[in-house]
Amino acid sequence: MTNPHYPKIILSFAYRGCKVEIDRDRLDGHFIYAAWVNHDRGCAVAVPSAINTKDAIRQAKQWIDTKLD
Repeated sequence: MTNPHYPKIILSFAYRGCKVEIDRDRLDGHFIYAAWVNHDRGCAVAVPSAINTKDAIRQAKQWIDTKLD
């Protein structure tokens, strides 16, 4: 059985009625970041992989803006 991945949330904030959670993990010795978006209809991985927190936040906000507009 493979080991399950449990998110390691390092930052969360509200944006346009959604809760954004930034997850940090390691891949090949480097940190990678993902952004989960929780909203009234469920949750989604808006950003599966980003190189830093700033990029993950920017992409998550763009994802939310696209879905809400």
